[in-house]
Amino acid sequence: MYTANAIRNICLLGHSGSGKTALAESLLYMTGAIDRMGRNADGNTVCDFDPEEIRRNVSLSTAVVPLEYKNTKINVLDTPGGFDFSGAVMEALRAADAAILVCSAKDGITVGFEKAWKYCEERKMPRFIYISKVDEDHSDYNATFDALRARYGNKIAPVVVPIWDSAHRVTGIIDVLNKRAYEMKNLKRVEIQVPDDKTSVIEEFNDALKESVAETDEELMDRFFEGDDFTYAEMIKGLHQGVTELSLFPVLCGSAYTCLGSLMLMDHIIDLLPNPIEGNYHKATLADGTTEEFVVSPGGVPSAFVWKTVSDQYGKYSYVKVLSGEITSDTVLVNSRTGDTEKLGRLYTMCGKKNTEVKALSCGDIGAIGKMDKVKTGDTLCDPRKVVALKGIPYAPPCYSMAIAPKVKGQEEKVGTGLNRLNEEDPSFTVANNPETKQLIISGAGDQQLDVLVAKLKSRFGVEAVLSPAKIAYRERIKKKVEAHGRHKKQTGGSGQFGDVWVRFEPQDEQDDLIFAEEVFGGSVPRNFYPAVEKGIQEAVQKGPLAGYPMVGLKATLYDGSYHPVDSNEVAFRLAAILAFKEAMPNANPTLLEPIGSLKVTIPDSYMGDVIGDLNKRRGRVMGMNPTGDGDTVVEAEVPMAEMSSYAIDLRAMTQARGSFSLTFERYEEVPKGNQAKIIADAKAE
Repeated sequence: MYTANAIRNICLLGHSGSGKTALAESLLYMTGAIDRMGRNADGNTVCDFDPEEIRRNVSLSTAVVPLEYKNTKINVLDTPGGFDFSGAVMEALRAADAAILVCSAKDGITVGFEKAWKYCEERKMPRFIYISKVDEDHSDYNATFDALRARYGNKIAPVVVPIWDSAHRVTGIIDVLNKRAYEMKNLKRVEIQVPDDKTSVIEEFNDALKESVAETDEELMDRFFEGDDFTYAEMIKGLHQGVTELSLFPVLCGSAYTCLGSLMLMDHIIDLLPNPIEGNYHKATLADGTTEEFVVSPGGVPSAFVWKTVSDQYGKYSYVKVLSGEITSDTVLVNSRTGDTEKLGRLYTMCGKKNTEVKALSCGDIGAIGKMDKVKTGDTLCDPRKVVALKGIPYAPPCYSMAIAPKVKGQEEKVGTGLNRLNEEDPSFTVANNPETKQLIISGAGDQQLDVLVAKLKSRFGVEAVLSPAKIAYRERIKKKVEAHGRHKKQTGGSGQFGDVWVRFEPQDEQDDLIFAEEVFGGSVPRNFYPAVEKGIQEAVQKGPLAGYPMVGLKATLYDGSYHPVDSNEVAFRLAAILAFKEAMPNANPTLLEPIGSLKVTIPDSYMGDVIGDLNKRRGRVMGMNPTGDGDTVVEAEVPMAEMSSYAIDLRAMTQARGSFSLTFERYEEVPKGNQAKIIADAKAE
């Protein structure tokens, strides 16, 4: 078991295709955890083990790979780069104490890199930048490094630089701190002479690092100005402090394919990145509702945070990070969300899909507990003597919705059960029944996420489902006051049925639910039939005259009628009321109403024209624009929900995935006359 000081929890972040999974594979190989390197294209990497990941050649969830290197345990969390799977990134950010932002030398600063940087800034998370694929064709380390410097300033500090040959191919790397050079021969690191033309560059970068170190301590600053050299230990201590305080972001580079730079990356992870005690800052809510800073302490009472759940055909694993004390398989903890006492099950360390049972997990370490049925992602498990709840995981609200239904009728329950199981694993999507449209609605970050969920329903739960656009819950209302007569008369042998009513229908602006009133004089309709009349109208308003959508904003007043002392009964008056409704509606100037949403779109200023133009095409009304102060603007608008079904995908295309939005229901409004005919025709066709 490793102590907290000898553990590092690191998440790999970056754009899809930047080389995160390949880097994790190379670190596993260089530490002897695997004896041959897998490749994404071959579907045999340790991190991408889910059948869907193998089929699509991309990461879909965060995988954990523990490395053992120089008496230190490095838990590497490989996150997906696809924007539809940012929920998995949020989980990894909660478990990690530092991040490595992977940026390919071929693509430079991408949207995925910008987002990863923003996530780290919001969390004040120490980070390295790793420039990948430096030895591939069309790669340009210098252009990528210069772009990073231009964007993020002098805090960007190179600690590893590449060596080029005359054809500008990267053949090796130099450790700036130690002024030593290496190249790879058959996946083995070999030290070489520092090339003469690199000496001046190394001196320049080394001096820059020295200056950064001097800025962390007044005494060192004085020595720096006096021209003194620092010892290696002083350099490491100063750089570690700079990284922890976010005054320094070291840049490393390499190639996962040849493992160039992989050992040096791990050396720097151990030397410069924080351990769990120095790492992620937590706030805890106590049982009495007050909050306090949560101190990660090996000597404290046991507590652990559940940051991820895997629920597959082999069972359920709750991935935890131990935040204080130590947990064993028979530790009894309280789930602060439910108040239930939980006896922990078997403990494991995970390496991709492979689990290894362990007796205990120490403070700062990451592992998994088996078969904790009542435990969910985001739960805090703590000692009964100190019950605390750590903040949940901030998933982005889902913004793309589709209706989901089984391909074969009668399998609705199977789809529901499967989705609930998948939701344990991925809480970033939601499932809800829409009682008005009678559809099961699934909402997530985009089409790719929903497509993966449908594929998993088939592969894991054996049920085929189809997605279709979610229906819009239109309403109908009248604009004119009308009076109508409804008479139900039926005479067959024996007692007949007779009900006769006059009802006044009028629009009510402020009220959605039906208002029923009566103004009957002289007992023309006996009082005991009023509830039957109301019931008939309540039944009738469920289907409006135009397209069968529910009627709202209606007042119905029963003001006259007649009855038969023998044949009148409740059924007859209920049917008479329905006839009066049907008689009245076509003459009452009926119209369609549609739901209007309140939209907030956050976009970089450069995309403003495109986004506003697009909102106008969607019949949107821009209500305001508020600059955020960091080059973004929040556009506030009101827009018909019917125009927004594909907005998540369209906004991503318009802004190269830099835009984000939230949409909430605001109210109902009349549909423009020109748009009503198509809606009515579509409803009738169904």
